Amino acid sequence: MLRAQSELKIFSGTAHKVLAHRIAEHLGMPLGDATVDTFPDGETMVKINENIRGRDVFFIQPTCPPTNQNLMELLIMVDAARRASAARITAVIPFFGYARQDRKDQPRVPITAKLVANLLTAAGVNRVLTMDLHAQQVAGFFDIPVDHLFAAPVIIQYLRNKGLENPVVVSPDVGGLKMASAYSQALDAGLAIVAKRRTSPTDVEATSVIGDVAGRPVILVDDLTETAGTLTAAAKILKANGAREIMACVSHAVLGEIGIQRLKNSEITELVCTNSVPENHCADFKITTLCVAPLLAEAIRRVSDEESVSSLFQIPRL
Repeated sequence: MLRAQSELKIFSGTAHKVLAHRIAEHLGMPLGDATVDTFPDGETMVKINENIRGRDVFFIQPTCPPTNQNLMELLIMVDAARRASAARITAVIPFFGYARQDRKDQPRVPITAKLVANLLTAAGVNRVLTMDLHAQQVAGFFDIPVDHLFAAPVIIQYLRNKGLENPVVVSPDVGGLKMASAYSQALDAGLAIVAKRRTSPTDVEATSVIGDVAGRPVILVDDLTETAGTLTAAAKILKANGAREIMACVSHAVLGEIGIQRLKNSEITELVCTNSVPENHCADFKITTLCVAPLLAEAIRRVSDEESVSSLFQIPRL
């Protein structure tokens, strides 16, 4: 059971109102009343229209495109809540933008993920709730508690219901091998990996496949896709190596026009993703969007009630 609902308040920026409303519905409470708008000069204006003094406040705001706008909204909402004497402020960021800029891999470049962590803390965030960070070490960039959820239990349940025969889970690059291995074990499936070489920020060349995919249905898994370059390049070489059918599963489908067009022209027959960011609709390609509102709502309830969230990471056994 929730603590008295007067103690818990959920607010949303403009990034993903649909998800925020679904989370509030699962918690059996209304979304908090706040005005988030833009002044004529482009500056963000926020006003919280109800009393939050001494309340446990949660702001739901993925920092998806437009990334800077959504991030700035979140920072300003947090500042408003801090100045209104909220007891605790939790930033619920289903998709954490800038997570890919997590290391100094070239001279004179920033570590922007760390900068964003510092900004959130400086604004007044006491806790962060996020899902499927691009690199798990980003959670360590914060000097405040971070609850890092995974979409795998939701996606794996969907895959089990499809009843694929003798599937093989494929990581489209070396970095995703740990995630692919977890999916492989949960589905009792084979495991393979595609070696790739990035030729530009939006283009990828797949060079080889390690593992047996011939005549088998393939499940490509990754944490996110934006231009779909990695997924479609992997699908092309997998098909050349005899894969029977290819579907892709990602936690965050931050798709632009380039990505959607590439998927339409690729060997991938279905993209499975979550609604961590606003849903993409495509008439000529099958995109299956799974709802993570129940998962996030339960995490919010447990955080508010000071309960453990560890069991939410567990994947149900076959």
